[in-house]
Amino acid sequence: MRIALASDHAAVDLKAELRDWLIEQGHEVADLGPETADSVDYPDYGYRLASVVADGTAERGIALCGSGIGISISVNRNTAVRCALVSEPLSAALCREHNDANCIAIGARLTGSDMAKACVTAFLETEFAGGRHQRRVDKLSNPPETGTL
Repeated sequence: MRIALASDHAAVDLKAELRDWLIEQGHEVADLGPETADSVDYPDYGYRLASVVADGTAERGIALCGSGIGISISVNRNTAVRCALVSEPLSAALCREHNDANCIAIGARLTGSDMAKACVTAFLETEFAGGRHQRRVDKLSNPPETGTL
């Protein structure tokens, strides 16, 4: 699978560990940066990640920052991307099964590397269930006019 990773400075170490582990698992991995722990702005990397997932360069994306919150917000600005903040494997599996998430976000300061790997494994191995969930997923990319239900 083609997987893109991006982080901010707080998650550079976890990103490198996940990158190397994913390559060992046989995945094609694009590390979108940053390369060092020098302070950077997470939206820049979140937007970059969303772009390569939206255009199909990567099939899935993994976004990392200190809490996972900020970078997940920036990734979700792209309507072609559905990024779920996860901290354990059940959430990672459900975001795929029910929401067809194509990205996950993990907080490097809140989630250890073993748990992050378990989340990534669940995310990559779970298929979208489709069915009744499809119409809901379609609405995520095509929201109704303001005030209409």
